[in-house]
Amino acid sequence: MGDGLTDQARALADGDVSSRMLVERALERIERTRATVNAFRRVRAEAALAEADAADRRLAAGERLPLLGVPVAVKDDMDVAGEPTAFGCPGRFPPKRADSEAVRRLRATGAVIVGKTNTPELGQWPFTEGPAFGVTRNPWQPAHTPGGSSGGSAAAVAAGLVPAALGSDGAGSIRIPAAWTHLVGIKPQRGRISTWPDAEAFRGITCDGPLARTVADAALLLHAASGSHAGDLHRPPPVDLLSAAGREPRRLRIALSLRPAFAVVRQRLDPVVRAATVRTAERLAALGHEVVEEEPRYGLIGLSFVPRSMAGIRDWVGRVPDPTLLDARTRVNARGGLLLGGGVLRAARAAEGPLRRRAGELFGRFDVVLTPTTAVPPPRTGELAELSSHRTDAMMIAACPYTWPWNVLGWPGVNVPAGFTADGLPMGAQLLGPANSEPLLISLAAQLEADQRWYERWPDTAGAAAGRSGPLSAGCRSTGPTA
Repeated sequence: MGDGLTDQARALADGDVSSRMLVERALERIERTRATVNAFRRVRAEAALAEADAADRRLAAGERLPLLGVPVAVKDDMDVAGEPTAFGCPGRFPPKRADSEAVRRLRATGAVIVGKTNTPELGQWPFTEGPAFGVTRNPWQPAHTPGGSSGGSAAAVAAGLVPAALGSDGAGSIRIPAAWTHLVGIKPQRGRISTWPDAEAFRGITCDGPLARTVADAALLLHAASGSHAGDLHRPPPVDLLSAAGREPRRLRIALSLRPAFAVVRQRLDPVVRAATVRTAERLAALGHEVVEEEPRYGLIGLSFVPRSMAGIRDWVGRVPDPTLLDARTRVNARGGLLLGGGVLRAARAAEGPLRRRAGELFGRFDVVLTPTTAVPPPRTGELAELSSHRTDAMMIAACPYTWPWNVLGWPGVNVPAGFTADGLPMGAQLLGPANSEPLLISLAAQLEADQRWYERWPDTAGAAAGRSGPLSAGCRSTGPTA
C-alpha cells in the first residue's frame, strides 16, 4: 500500500488495511516529529481513533465512501467541532460547537480529521512560526521554512504524517508552501470550497484548497471538500474534478510570464527559480503544447488586494479573546484595515470586475498562464521573525510576488513541483487559468506529473516519521527519477 490519499482509500475499500491502523500510524508519526517538523497545533488522538473504529465498522458492513477511514488534516483556520480555532494566535480560544462546511463535507465522505495544522498569526506571512506554537520546519531542510500560511499542512504532507491536508490561500498561502515542500497545491475557484460559517473569507480573497503529493490525490481531496452552503456569497457552477486527473489535455497555448504584477517594493527573480520555471515551460513544450512568453495586463491590481487583506485581518482580530497577545505587526495591519475601510474598501471591491476584464483579455489568446510560484527558494526559519511591519511586508512581497493577483481575480491556480536547488531546496511553478478552469489545470498538471514523476522523491523526514531512518537530515530519498 502506498502513502497517498488514493492509495489509502483503495486499500481501505479492499480490506487490506484498517482505518485504526492508518490513524494510529499517522498519530505516531505526528508525535515522532513534534519536536522537529512541528506541523500540528491540535492533535485529536482520542477522537480520531474513535472515528477510525467507527469507520472500520462501516467498512465491515459494506459501506463505501470516497475517503471512508482515511486520516487527513486541516489548517487551524477551519472549525472542527470540539476544538478551538486559534488561527495561529496565542491565547485561550473556546472550542467550536460545529464543523465548518468544508470539514463537514470531508466527514461526509468518511475522512477522519486527525488534527489541525499550524499557521502564522491570522495567516499573514509566508513562514509558519510564532510564539503560540513555535517554529514549523521544512521536512526537506529543517533550517528552512516550509512557507505559509498553510505551512503546517504542507509540512505534514511532505513529511508523510498524513496523505493530504486542506489549507487556505489568501495571497498564495497554499501555492507558496506547496512550492517550498515539493507538493501539488490547488487554489480553486473562489467559492469552490465553502468558507462557511463565513459567507466569504478575507473579503473574498481567501479560498480553501488541498495539498498533496500527487495531482490525483489533490483532485480527490478537492472533490471531497467542494460544495456550497446556502449562506455563501460565491457559488461557482460544479466542475468535474475527479476525471480531469486521468484525462490528457488537448494541445494548449501557454503564456510564460516571468514578470510579477506591479508593487512598490523592488522584486528580483532568483536565477535558479527562473531556470526551474523555464525548464517547466520546456517540458510542457516537449509534451506538445505551444509556449509563448507573454505577460498578463494586471494594472494596479494591488490597490484592490491591500484594503481587502487588511479588512480581513481587522475582522479576525475582533474575534481574538485577548488582542494584547498579538504580534505588533498584526496590530499594525488591523489598524490598516480601519484606515482602508469604508469607501476605500468599497472601491477595492468595485475594481475587481474591471481588473478581471483587463487580465482576462489574455485568455482570448491563451489557455493557461505559467509563472514561478515564488521569486526565491525557501528562506531560513527566523529570517522575518524580528522585523518591523514595514520590513516584513517588503521581504514578503519581494519573495512571493507571483501568487496574490489570482486571489483578487478569484480564479484557480495550481502549484506543481519544479525541481530543486543545488542545496536540495524545493521550488515550484504555478499553472493559472480563468474562471472555473480547475479541470483544465488539473489535467495539465497530471500530464506534467506523468512526465516528471515528482512524487517519487521524498524528504528524509518522511522516512524518519515512518521509522525507516534516523534523525532529521538535510538529504532526501528517491525511489525513481527526480523532478
